[in-house]
Amino acid sequence: MTYNIRKAAVIGSGTMGGGIAALLAGVGIETVLLDIPAKGTQPGDPPAKRNAIVNDNVARLQKMRPAQMFSPADLSRVRLGNIDDHLGWLADVDWIIEVIVEKLDVKQSLMAKLAEVARPNALITSNTSGIPIKAIAEGLGDDFARRFMGTHFFNPPRYLHLLEVIPHEKTDPALVQFMVEFGKNVLGKGVVICKDRPNFIGNRFMSMAGSQTMNYALDNGFSVEEVDAITGPLIGRPKTATFRLNDLVGFDIAVYVARNLYPAIPDDPARAVLVHDKASKLSQRMLDENRLGGKSGQGFYKEVRVDGKKEFWVMNLDTFDYEAPKNPTIDIAQKHRKVKDTGQRIKLLIQEPDRFGQFLFHLHAFYLAYASHRVPEITDTIVNIDNAQKWGFSHEMGPFEIWDAIGVAETLPQFEAAGYPVAQWVKDMLASGHSTFYRRDANGLVDGYYSPQAAAYVALEKDKRDIKVAALKATNRRVAGNGSASLYDLGDGVLQWEFHSQAAAIDADLVEMGYKALDMLEEQDAYKALVVTHDGERWCIGANVFMVMMAVNNNMLGDLEKSIAALQTLAQRMRYASKPVVTAPFNMALGGGVELLMASAQTVAHMELYAGLVEIGVGLIPAGSGCMMALKRVLNPVMESSPNADPLPHLTKVFQKIATAKVSESATLAREMGYLAAGDKIVMNRSLLAGEAKAAALALADGYQARSPGKIWAAGRDAYAAMLVGIEGFREGGFASDHDALISRKLAYLLTGGALSQPQWVDEQLILDLEREAFLSLAGEPKTLERIGYMLQNNKPLRN
Repeated sequence: MTYNIRKAAVIGSGTMGGGIAALLAGVGIETVLLDIPAKGTQPGDPPAKRNAIVNDNVARLQKMRPAQMFSPADLSRVRLGNIDDHLGWLADVDWIIEVIVEKLDVKQSLMAKLAEVARPNALITSNTSGIPIKAIAEGLGDDFARRFMGTHFFNPPRYLHLLEVIPHEKTDPALVQFMVEFGKNVLGKGVVICKDRPNFIGNRFMSMAGSQTMNYALDNGFSVEEVDAITGPLIGRPKTATFRLNDLVGFDIAVYVARNLYPAIPDDPARAVLVHDKASKLSQRMLDENRLGGKSGQGFYKEVRVDGKKEFWVMNLDTFDYEAPKNPTIDIAQKHRKVKDTGQRIKLLIQEPDRFGQFLFHLHAFYLAYASHRVPEITDTIVNIDNAQKWGFSHEMGPFEIWDAIGVAETLPQFEAAGYPVAQWVKDMLASGHSTFYRRDANGLVDGYYSPQAAAYVALEKDKRDIKVAALKATNRRVAGNGSASLYDLGDGVLQWEFHSQAAAIDADLVEMGYKALDMLEEQDAYKALVVTHDGERWCIGANVFMVMMAVNNNMLGDLEKSIAALQTLAQRMRYASKPVVTAPFNMALGGGVELLMASAQTVAHMELYAGLVEIGVGLIPAGSGCMMALKRVLNPVMESSPNADPLPHLTKVFQKIATAKVSESATLAREMGYLAAGDKIVMNRSLLAGEAKAAALALADGYQARSPGKIWAAGRDAYAAMLVGIEGFREGGFASDHDALISRKLAYLLTGGALSQPQWVDEQLILDLEREAFLSLAGEPKTLERIGYMLQNNKPLRN
């Protein structure tokens, strides 16, 4: 049977349920969102009153930051109601997700109702974080059990990559595989299959490892600041580290999860860490005093104002008083923080004899030994354990990857001597000559993993779309490169231009490699398409403004003009190449980054795309074809279809987008803002982005018709005059500084084609020349240099 999900329903509209509904609607799925009816209401009452709970929750969802929806328009695909009056709406949905209170009897009652209204082949899943899946479906018959499983999202569903899929013994394996593929390809998740064991993988490890860390800290006199300083990025984990993570999640949640876990795992000898005396007393006092973290205004940290400035004071674990941060200096952190390889850094840290080294030794000894005992209890593979930690908690490495890095044979006896027993299968693995958990091929790339069940290495399944630069390097696919960018042969006639400049900023070397890529594309028959992407944190943050400031300060405006012209020419060459160029942006695409992505034949963007022409924040305007393309995408279509239309409203839209430096909060919004075109593709799963871009490039290459430069509508002096009136009004009203007004006037002059005497179609080059002229004139302004300097020093704009 072929399964597909066109329509879904979410039961429970709290933070998690609303977030799941927003995610589903954001990928185009019509979604029903239900909650209980408001207290004191009756059937037939006005919907606004009857559905007050779901309405209020969705209203809160819309206000949340970071944004939980990809676009406000996504709500048009969400139908709100209540479970008493509107369960009938579920009769034609393909997937029903339960996200209600974590009480078994309440869930069972709801499932009995769903069994009566759901269509025969509808998938039904629970988002429970730990209640046994089998128990929830108990007594509802084999047909219901066949299509029931757990689908545990992590909060917030939009941003956290992990999705745990939990079948029980009667779940149809075909449906499990469908959900894995749907989660990966449609929802963009990293999916792991868990066994129906308490708290599955993510929450099991969070409770156990988190408890051990806190216990050790309390027993050995560590402060909150000390622990967080050594359990964050230093060991490949997020800045939230340990105690900040509890404040973020909500300490009450962490405590309740741990308390519920203890009786649920009687056969787990390590469960004693959940009932540590000091930690239990601290936890209860924090609950009693409402020290729950961010949601109660205080937890292990408390935000206070000192001389008008915000500070985060730290709770003393002995006195419970909040104290000013001490920012402790930790010698081993200073000693090893510059070691780039995380595994090697951990290896060095845990060998240090001081109290901090010992802390990290015991943390890892417990964590890795505990992981060994959970396979195959909670999941069948070590890969699922590692991926759950990386995808659910943003760890750089999973426990078995760390263990390989620090040496399995070397550390196993150390762990056991310290009181952390290791599973027998690990000892058997070493005894049989398998020295690592992961097998590497001749190029050093992982191609297999050790299976305790098979007592051997098994092949690691890989998605061909998951293309990584590290693998390209290892297999000698690099064909050119310099300090800021490289070119790789992706196979099948596709070339990749990869950025590795500092912060993925545009500099002379990056532009030079762009020219090289286009030369190879145009001149060599072996290549038929170019993909522009990489594996860094940000796609492209735009021009290196430090170099702009240096050029001005050293009276090198001629060189600066040449560099701007080179970027413009590069963008035009990309745009009008004889073979397709596909950009694949993700995360930040700012300033020149937007100009490069708009220069492609097609863009394949990751949904988490924060794109904007932000140059005004440093006192400049876009000058790499950004203004020209904004006009081409917003104003041109209007004037082409309706030559007598008033251009001013559309011109104003372009002006406001640039003048306010607005940045999209998703790829969907980037499309609404005109940075992505209608034919561009949005990909949910970042790991598949390069592969999807390659496929799009190959599809374009078949019969590709190169584009030719066109014309741009220049609205002329009347539109310019109208825009000046608006600018002056903003300045006089105090909404814009004098320098803002200066920049805005230059932008208006550019966008109207230089205030031509009559509206007319002009060559693209005219707008490019005006871009360059305005940029250079503004670059020499003292207040622009102040803005650039402030941005470089503080990483935020100055409005002077």
